[in-house]
Formats: sequence, C-alpha cells, structure tokens
Amino acid sequence: MHPCDRYLVRPLVPEDADSFFSAVRRSIDELSYWMPWCSRDYALADAQAWIRFATEAWAAGQEYPMGIFEALTGEVIGGTGLNHLNRAYRTGNIGYWVSSTHTGRGVARFAAQESARLGFETLGLTRLEIVVLTHNTASRRVAESVGATFECEARNRLYFQGQPHNAFVYSLVPQDLHNAIVEPAR
Repeated sequence: MHPCDRYLVRPLVPEDADSFFSAVRRSIDELSYWMPWCSRDYALADAQAWIRFATEAWAAGQEYPMGIFEALTGEVIGGTGLNHLNRAYRTGNIGYWVSSTHTGRGVARFAAQESARLGFETLGLTRLEIVVLTHNTASRRVAESVGATFECEARNRLYFQGQPHNAFVYSLVPQDLHNAIVEPAR
C-alpha cells in the first residue's frame, strides 16, 4: 500500500484535539526529550491551544502546522509543517514528529514530502531547510530519504534543553523533491 493511501497530512481543526492529545501522550517519553513544547504534564488544554495557534498561524500566513493522520481511522499520528518562513528570500523550515507507535513506517518521510509540496507548489518557496541536532539520527535519515542535501554542521544552530547545540543543516529545492518521490520500479 502506498503511503498516500495510508496517511494524510492536513491542517488541524478543533475536533482533532482529543486525538492529537492522545498521540502526544502515547509518545511522551520520546517527545519530551526532543520537543521543547512537550512536557510530562502535557494536557488536553495544551493540544487545544496548539490547534488554536495553528489555525491562526495558517490564517495569517505566518507558518503552516499540520497533523499527520491515519487515512482509514482519521487518528492523529504526528505533526509536520513549515515554519521560520522568510518571504523575501522564499525560504522556510520543515519540521515533523511521529507518534512512537508509528515510527519506522515511512510516516515522517511522507509528512516531510507533503510539507515540502506545500512549500514549493502552493507557497512558491524555493528553498526549505531541515535542521537537526547532530545526535538525532532518525531525523537525519528522514532528511536524506526525501532527497535533502547535507550542507553543513552549523555551530550553536539549535537551542536544546537550555543550551546551544550544533546542528546539521539539510536543504531541499523543488527539483530535489521531484527526484525523491519518483516511484521505484516494480
């Protein structure tokens, strides 16, 4: 089954709050390490607040947070989106996370590709970055799997757990995405 048939990426709506909350809670141990917004006391009110923010950010064109959903059930299984947009330079950043019970299935790759499509095809961006901590091997694999080019190790690029850390910077341009999503021979 093709990932397009299994997963869906779309903007979050208020009715997604319970499912979003459940996805975060199922992954609290892993997410709380990587994501500064995720703490051990993450509550339904936090999920509701995030969805309100996401809706407002979309409307204002500031950033484009989205949910990752199982196509058949409609269950939230992660999040993705575009942020750190610079309209003058037509650039942005792709972010993603996947609920622990759904990792290793190509979900993050699919979500990153969908975010890139939004950036390139809808927003007219010409460069997207995926910036990952140097020890985040799973995110590095996702960046490479969508055809992103490793550019550098940037010093003090991310602030992580109260300290500046080096990060690997990957870039995507529209042609990279096209090359990465070509269907494999059957």
